[in-house]
Amino acid sequence: MDPPRCIWESSSEDVTRPLLPVHDHAPTEGARSCCSGLRAVLANKYLAVASGPLACALICTLADLGGGHRAARNMLGVLAWVFLWWITDAVPLGVASMAPLFLFPAFGISSADAVAKAYMDDVISLVLGSFILALAIEHYSIHRRLALNITSLFCGDPVKPHLLLLGICGTTFFISMWIHNTPCTVMMMPVATGILQRFPREGGGGGAADDREVRRFSKAVVLGVVYASAIGGMSTLTGTGANIILVGMWSTYFPKQQPITFSSWMSFALPMALVLFLALWATLCLMFCSKNTGRVLSAYLDRSHLRRELSLLGPMAFAEKMVLAVFGSLIVLWMTRSLTDDIPGWAVLFDGKVGDGTVTILMATLLFIIPSGKNDGEKLMDWGKCRKLQWNIILLLGAGFAIADGFKTSGLTDILSEGLSFLRGAPALAIAPVACVFSGLITEFTSDDATTTLVLPLLAELGKSIGVHPLLLMVPGAIGAQLSYLLPTGSPGNVVGFSTGYISIKDMVITGMPLKIAGTAALTILLPTLGSLVFGMDQKV
Repeated sequence: MDPPRCIWESSSEDVTRPLLPVHDHAPTEGARSCCSGLRAVLANKYLAVASGPLACALICTLADLGGGHRAARNMLGVLAWVFLWWITDAVPLGVASMAPLFLFPAFGISSADAVAKAYMDDVISLVLGSFILALAIEHYSIHRRLALNITSLFCGDPVKPHLLLLGICGTTFFISMWIHNTPCTVMMMPVATGILQRFPREGGGGGAADDREVRRFSKAVVLGVVYASAIGGMSTLTGTGANIILVGMWSTYFPKQQPITFSSWMSFALPMALVLFLALWATLCLMFCSKNTGRVLSAYLDRSHLRRELSLLGPMAFAEKMVLAVFGSLIVLWMTRSLTDDIPGWAVLFDGKVGDGTVTILMATLLFIIPSGKNDGEKLMDWGKCRKLQWNIILLLGAGFAIADGFKTSGLTDILSEGLSFLRGAPALAIAPVACVFSGLITEFTSDDATTTLVLPLLAELGKSIGVHPLLLMVPGAIGAQLSYLLPTGSPGNVVGFSTGYISIKDMVITGMPLKIAGTAALTILLPTLGSLVFGMDQKV
């Protein structure tokens, strides 16, 4: 946002045609200097930068957590520092996420080696490898080929808007299951808007009624891509950072408990995501499609248009087939690493020392070995193609794990546990949806990952304080953080959709609110039933 102009600055039009009488007085040198200084402060975000250290200093000076809790007080101050830098964007996200690397040792929370180790573990390896695979899919336009194939299949002739929406949203949902939801939204939005560009914008159609139908359907397509990407990402560990943070914090706080694996999370989250996806499709159809929509769209779009675009991509090349083969093999390895107690997965061959990140990095490495079949010596991937790696997300996840460690080592978790003891005996089924709503409210104003990082340590301690399985609260906290459907600030995917110009904040609110309600209701029903079976929540922690 541009800084506000000083009240005495005028454009050339103001000078030639003044609206009010003006005096022939030039601003003084002091006034110019003051305005210039104010502009510099706003433009360089000095106030936002200072807010973090200032909040930390106030907490460390004024907060009283009792004797012997100096490290816990410092941890609270550092958390305020990092969180303010995250939400104000005072410095780039990746830079703010590296702050614990120097703050934790400086404030005596943990050693330099201990905090650095939190930034690279098996979970981070899983994310890093999946990002490399996503770049390979994007480089060879595999996502575009898949989208055009499925959309042309569902388009209908004449156009059936409900089926076309199902095809676009379903494709986005599927891709987002295996690729982080933000890159998925970035990749799928041009595909969706490419279809919408066939329709006339304001005043270019066959009348006001037809223009309104086109405008409403365009809103549905953009909202469908944004929300389907978020919902699809919810169903797997690789789909969003919030799920990864949940897995990391669970293993940090409860290392002796059964870990959350790729297959176990998918067994719980996929059914819930499918329920939410059906709610999305029904909402879009009811709110943005009418009986006349198909007739209007058929004048501008048919199946032959999509097939023509698909033919321009040509037949699938050797490189694309190899990338798909590697990706498919990785999915099989993810799903079969650990099956059941009676039927162990392939991990038993390695004494259980391998993780999901192990095979992800292995398969990503193959992309740098397998030839592309285009030029001699050229491989499917090279490091130059990895320049778009989202290091900021990787560092953000590392910061989340470091903060989880800091909560534990500083003693802040013990203080929180004591403070929440008054909730002992409260009904767990009532607290779980409240945790989801609480997390879902915060996430509308900051990122999903930042919300998850802040909320999960509190919910973990709350679970222990009231005597319920911590996952009964931590899972709703992670899921609620992903229900950021109301505002553009909720997630980068929301910003991508909002920036197309097809949707407004009002559109997001009226579409996103039913989805938040449906998500909370589905979680309330599925977590104590299916979740208890998958995660073993009937066992004592």
